[in-house]
Amino acid sequence: MSDTPRVYVVCIESDGEHGAWVDAVDADDLEEGIQDMIEASPAEDAEEWEIQGSENFYDLTLETASLALIADLGRLVEEYGEPYAAFADNEGIEHADENRFNECYQGEWSSETAFAEHIFDECIEVPAAAAGYIDYDSYANDLFMGDYYSIVTSGGVYVYQNM
Repeated sequence: MSDTPRVYVVCIESDGEHGAWVDAVDADDLEEGIQDMIEASPAEDAEEWEIQGSENFYDLTLETASLALIADLGRLVEEYGEPYAAFADNEGIEHADENRFNECYQGEWSSETAFAEHIFDECIEVPAAAAGYIDYDSYANDLFMGDYYSIVTSGGVYVYQNM
């Protein structure tokens, strides 16, 4: 089974009896795949279609999206995986462009506190003897009240900068 994002498209004139899975990472290929499905339909004068399912889009809602947007989302999900899909779901699929994602995404961390410790250590060199006195939990709380947000994953959190 492929990890390529794809959609299940059905011919409306065939009462949903005729359909095909079509890769959804390139708008031209997506349109061509839909046209091929329509042309292979047993229904007379088939021309209408609808998307009835998707795979490898991490539960992004595609029902109202244009084919161009679906293909763009598919390409980005294929390239960046779940961190992009979580970002798109949070930001809204219409607003989750690649440049914005690359500016906002700060990586996957075991916790918000682990990310805060990383940021703190990047900014300030803490002597080993003083490290135990720093309240990274409070610092994380401050960071995630405005400058950053996180999305919980099975292994930790994805961290994004608010912009």
